[in-house]
Amino acid sequence: EVQLVESGGGLVQPGGSLSLTCVASGGSIYDDVMSWVRQAPGKELEWVSTIDQHSYNAHYNDAVKGRFTISRDNAKNTVYLQLNSLKTEDTARYYCHRGDFRNPATWNLPRGQGTQVTVTS
Repeated sequence: EVQLVESGGGLVQPGGSLSLTCVASGGSIYDDVMSWVRQAPGKELEWVSTIDQHSYNAHYNDAVKGRFTISRDNAKNTVYLQLNSLKTEDTARYYCHRGDFRNPATWNLPRGQGTQVTVTS
């Protein structure tokens, strides 16, 4: 079974940047659409971004469009999320998700343990 491990979160000031990494093990994500999602305290999971299997298409929540960039390296079984121009409202735990999270049928697919992003002055 594929396991996902996220890293790269941290504490950053507004306007700062972070780079998140999701490494898959136990199987290949080569044929998988991959997503990043986030969950702020007391809120539901929120879709952030999705990338197709071969990086031809990437999609973003309007709240992060122009600031975040999703990418992947299939040779490394890894998905990335570059977070720029961070805002306090980006504070959340970020999870890597197998599948397109916009499709509810994927909600039961595995996610990692997440990595915490805290944006504060």
